[in-house]
Amino acid sequence: MLISELLEKFDERFEIVNRSDEAGETEITKVFCCDLLSFAMARNPAGSVWVTVMGNVNTMGVMALTDGGAVIIAENAALDENAAKKAAEQNITVIKTSLPVFEAALFVHNLLS
Repeated sequence: MLISELLEKFDERFEIVNRSDEAGETEITKVFCCDLLSFAMARNPAGSVWVTVMGNVNTMGVMALTDGGAVIIAENAALDENAAKKAAEQNITVIKTSLPVFEAALFVHNLLS
């Protein structure tokens, strides 16, 4: 499923903070959950939706390095100003939700299945 198609299926529990210019072209195939940046850097698969509570600039750096498709900041975690700016600069799709990490990941997983 393309990121653009995935974004269309999100309901009111999800807020698109930054939409990548490439959202229509990037295929999403997996969901990845992790809050340890070094672990995510080594294991976040390309084309994944990464669900985390880490809303800082380092998260955007990991996304840029791993070619992840999108990041969901779960549990109403704050996305700091530097991270939002970096997401725009790096063309990273960022979504926020109040859902817990597991529920947000399960929602995406069910859309992909």
